[in-house]
Amino acid sequence: MKLIVGVMEARNIPAMDINGFSDPYVKLQLGKQRYRTKVVKKTLNPSWGEEFSFKVEDLNEELLISVLDEDKYFNDDFVGHLKVSVSQVFDAHNKSLGTAWYALHPRNKKLKNKDCGEILLNIHFSLNNSFLDSNCNGDHASMLKKPVDMATNDLSRPFSGSSNSSSLSIQDDNVSSKEEKSSAQKSLAGRITQMFNRNFDTAPTTSTRGTDFTEKPEISSADIVDNKFDDQSSSFEEAVEALSSRDQGSEVPSNLPGGVLLDQLYVIAPKELNSLLFSPDSTFPRSVAELQGSTDPQFGPWKFENNGESLKRIYSYIRAPTKLIKAVKATEEHTCIKADGKTFAVLAVVSTPDVIYGSTFKTEVLYCITPGPELPSGEQSSHLVISWRTNFLQSTMMKGMIENGTRQGLKESFEHFTTLLEQTIKPVDPKDIGLNKEQLLGSLQAEPQSDWKLAIQYLANFTMASTVLMSLYVIVHICLSGPSTIQGLEFLGLDLPDSIGELIVCAVLVLQGERVLLLISRFMHARAQKGSDHGVKAQGDGWLLTVALIEGSNLAAVDSSGFCDPYVVFTCNGKTRTSSIKYQKASPQWNEIFEFDAMKEPPSVLDVEVFDFDGPFDEPTSLGRAEINFVRSNISDLADVWVPLQGKLAQPCQSKLHLRIFVENSRGGNVVTEYLKEMEKEVGKKINVRSPQTNSTFQKLFGLPPEEFLINDFTCHLKRRMPLQGRLFLSPRIIGFHANLFGHRTKFFFLWEDIEDIQVFPPTLASMGSPVIVVTLRPGRGLDAKHGAKTQDGEGWLKFHYQSFVSFNVAHRTIMALWKARALSPEQKVQIVEEESESKGLQSDESGSFLVLEDVSMSEVYTCALPIPIGSVMALFSGGELEYKAMKRGGGLNYSCTPWESEKADVYERQVHYRFDKRVSGYRGEVTSTQQKSLLPDKSGWLIEEVMTLHGVPLGDYFNLHLRYQIEDLHSRTKGCQVRVFFGIAWLKSTKHEKRIANNIVSNLKDRLKNVAEFNASSDRSPSSKQAAKVTPFIQAEDTVFAVL
Repeated sequence: MKLIVGVMEARNIPAMDINGFSDPYVKLQLGKQRYRTKVVKKTLNPSWGEEFSFKVEDLNEELLISVLDEDKYFNDDFVGHLKVSVSQVFDAHNKSLGTAWYALHPRNKKLKNKDCGEILLNIHFSLNNSFLDSNCNGDHASMLKKPVDMATNDLSRPFSGSSNSSSLSIQDDNVSSKEEKSSAQKSLAGRITQMFNRNFDTAPTTSTRGTDFTEKPEISSADIVDNKFDDQSSSFEEAVEALSSRDQGSEVPSNLPGGVLLDQLYVIAPKELNSLLFSPDSTFPRSVAELQGSTDPQFGPWKFENNGESLKRIYSYIRAPTKLIKAVKATEEHTCIKADGKTFAVLAVVSTPDVIYGSTFKTEVLYCITPGPELPSGEQSSHLVISWRTNFLQSTMMKGMIENGTRQGLKESFEHFTTLLEQTIKPVDPKDIGLNKEQLLGSLQAEPQSDWKLAIQYLANFTMASTVLMSLYVIVHICLSGPSTIQGLEFLGLDLPDSIGELIVCAVLVLQGERVLLLISRFMHARAQKGSDHGVKAQGDGWLLTVALIEGSNLAAVDSSGFCDPYVVFTCNGKTRTSSIKYQKASPQWNEIFEFDAMKEPPSVLDVEVFDFDGPFDEPTSLGRAEINFVRSNISDLADVWVPLQGKLAQPCQSKLHLRIFVENSRGGNVVTEYLKEMEKEVGKKINVRSPQTNSTFQKLFGLPPEEFLINDFTCHLKRRMPLQGRLFLSPRIIGFHANLFGHRTKFFFLWEDIEDIQVFPPTLASMGSPVIVVTLRPGRGLDAKHGAKTQDGEGWLKFHYQSFVSFNVAHRTIMALWKARALSPEQKVQIVEEESESKGLQSDESGSFLVLEDVSMSEVYTCALPIPIGSVMALFSGGELEYKAMKRGGGLNYSCTPWESEKADVYERQVHYRFDKRVSGYRGEVTSTQQKSLLPDKSGWLIEEVMTLHGVPLGDYFNLHLRYQIEDLHSRTKGCQVRVFFGIAWLKSTKHEKRIANNIVSNLKDRLKNVAEFNASSDRSPSSKQAAKVTPFIQAEDTVFAVL
C-alpha cells in the first residue's frame, strides 16, 4: 500500500530570521523513508503544493512532519512538528483524512502553549500502483494541481487563530453536502433537476461561523463510472476493463511477507480465472464458503473509490466454529489494485473484531494472477500466487500466538480452496512445461542481418559522407594542379603546407580520417559479433543450461542520439556467452539462444549484464545487471520471465530483459551417485547417499528446489555474541545452519560462490578448546544470512564462525572440498587432487536420516526435598569454587564455563566445557553444553535448562541430551527447597539403537541419583560439606549419562 501525503501550505509560521520572515521547508519521515520540500524564501505563509508517496509495511508506524527554517551559515532552525498515526489514516472513511489544517507543536513539551503555526495537508491511502508510484518509485513527485483544495484554503484562511478541529468540522460539512448531491445524482430525476437548477447548486454556502465560500459542482469521469457500476445490470468484467484503461504500466505487487498459501499454474486464461474468483455471478466463492463451513455469505457490489483509482467490494460471512473459537462474523474488504488485461491483483483485508484481540490486528491476503507459459496444446495458462501477512493495529503481547493461529487457520481454509479449485479447473502438469521447451525455443527466429545492412547502419552517416566528399574534392584538386616549386624546408618528395589555411585543411582531414577509422573498426567488431550460437547444442552430459534472449525494454540511452548499442553477457560457473550487438536501439529484439556446455554440478547463479558497445578499444558502459538465483527460484517460473535490471542507469529507466531459461539434467538419476564419488576422493571419507525422505526434509527446511540434495551434516556451535548449538548442512550449492534451542529457531544459508575465503583459527579458551572455521563472504553477498554472522566490517564483509564440531577434521575437509569444487577453475581442482594424500582408505560409518529438531519430550527422573535455601543450591551453578569441586568429584576434568550473560529480562545463558575422566567414560570424550536459567512464573524459584553435545563418543553426533532442573521453595516454616530433574534425548539422526541407548541412560541415571541421595542422607559432615554433598547429585546426574555411554 502507498500512503500519499500532499503538503499544500502553511500559515502563521513564526519569524526565525532577523528580517522578520522565515525560509521554511518541510521534512517528512515514515520509518526509514525521508523526503523534503523546496524552500520558500522570506514568508510566514508559504505555499509548497508538493506530493510524496510512502510505502507502508506496518500500520503501527507514525508519519513525522517537521517544518524548519533554512539557514545558510548555521544549522537550520526548528519551527514545529506533528505526528500522524498510519493506522488512523487506514481506519478513516475511504482510508483518507482529506485536506485539513493541522497545528504544529514545539519540540520542547514545556513550551506546549507556544503558537508554531498551522500546516495544510492531504493524507490518504492509494492501494493501487499509480503512474506516480511506477515512475517516481516513491520519490518526490510533481507539483499538485489543486483547484478544489484552493476552495478549502480560502475557506480556512479567515480563521487565522482556528484550531485543527474547527477546520475538520468545516470539511465534514463539505463532505456531507457533497454526499447529498451525489445521492441526488444517482437517480435520473436528480440529474435532470441538477441540470435545471445549477444556480441553486452554485449558490454560496454559509458556515456556522459566518464565513461564506463558493463551490462549483463537478461530475468527474470517475463519478460517472461509479454510478454506472452501482447498477446491478452492469458486469464485473466491464468494471475491470474500465480499471485496466487507467493502468499506467504499474508493476505487479510483490508477495506479502507472511508466506505463500498457494503457488500453482492452471489451464485457464488470466482474465477468466479472475472472473471465476471474484465475479459476483461466479458460484465458486459460495461453493468455497460452503465447503469451509461458513454461513450467510453476503457479497456487496464492486464500486469505484478514491476518484476511480481503486475498485472495491465488501464480503461478509459467519465463520464456522473451531475447537478454540466459536462462530464469529468476518468481513473482507476486496480491493482490485492491479488490472491490465493480463495481470490481476486483489488485496483482501480480513477483519474479525469478535474474536479475542480481534480489534488489534487485520489479516491481509493478496491474490496475484499472471500469465503462465503457453502449453503444447496451444491453451493459455495462469499462474496464481496467494500470500498473506498480519497487520497489527496495536501492540500486544499475544503477537506470536495471533500469528500462529492465523497461519493455521489460513492453511486449513486454503486447503479447501485448493481442492475445490483443482476440481473446477485443471492444474498444469509440470511435464507439459518440460515438453514445451523445444516448442518455445523452436518458435524463436533470430533476425537475419546481412553485412550490407550492418554496414549501412554503422557507415551511413554524415561523418562518412562528408569524408568521402572531401576525399573526392582533394583527389580532383591533385589531378588539376601542377607540380609546385620547392621552397622553405621542403625537398623532393616532401610537400609541406605553405600557409595557415593549408595547415587547417590538413588538420581537418586528419581528424576526419581518425573518425572514419573508428567507425570502420566498430563495424568490423560488430560484424564479427553479430551472430550467436543460435541452434548450437551444448556438449557433454550433466546439467544443461539454456538461455533464450528475447528482447529488452527501456534500456538507458548513453549516446547523444538518445539510443544505445546494447549487447548482453551471460556468465554461469565461470563460462560466458555474449549476444550480438543491436545498433541504435533502446528496446532491441534479439531472439537468440545460448546453451552452456554440460556442468557436473547444478548451476547456482546466472549473472546477466547489459553493455553499451563503444568500440573495441574503449571500455564498455554497463547499462544494468541482474542475478538469477536458481536455488531460490522455481525452474518452471523461469520458462518465460521479465528480469528487471539493477544499476544506476537501469533503475531510473526501469530497464528489463525478456528471457526464457531452462535447466535440465541429461544424466538421469546417476548424477547424485557420481557427484558423491568425486567428493569422496577429495574428502577421504565414504559419503553415503541420503534417502529421498531425508532429502525432502532438507529441502523443506531451507525452501530449496527438488534437485538439491544433502551431502553431509555436522553438529557444531555458531559463534555470535554467545555460541549457539545447531547443525551445519552441506549440499552441492549451499551451506546452511539450523538451530532450535529453547524454542528459538535460527535458520539461514548462503551459496558456495558467495564465499571469499575460509580460514581455521587455533583453539582458544573463548572457543572452549575447539578450532574455529571462519567463513568470509564477498561484499554484498549473503545478506539474507546476515543475522547469523558474528561480524560485518565497514566494507560489507560478513564473517561466520563455526566451532565445537564432533569430528572437526571430516567437517573441515568436506567444507573445503565443496567450496573448492564450486569456486576454483578445473586446472586448480586437478592440482589440489594430485597434492592430497590418498593413503588413508575410505572410512564408512553409519549415516542415518536427518530428522527436523522438534521440542524434546522430557520425563522426570529424580526429585527430592533439601533442608537448605535456594541460594545454596544455585551456588552450584554460579561458576564458583563449589561448582568446580563438584564437577571434579563427578569426573569432569579441565572444567571451564563462561559468565552468565543476560539474553532478555530474567533470562541468562552461559557455555560449559569439560572432558571425561577414565572412570566416567573409557573414550575420554568431551562435553560442550549451553545452559539457560530463568525465574519460574510465580518467582518462587529457578528453572535451569541444559543442552549437551558429546564429542569423541561413538554415536555422539546422533543425539543431544537435554536436562532440566526445577528448583523451588517448599513454602513451609522450615527453610528448604524442592529439586526436580527432567531428562530427554533429541535424536538428530535415526539409528536402530535408539531404544536401547535411551533405556540404558534413563535406568542408570535413576539408580545413581537414588544411591547418591541415600549416601548424602546417612553421611555426617560439616554444614558446608553437607551442603555441597546434598547438591552434588544434580551434577552427578549429568555424569551418569556419560558413564552409560
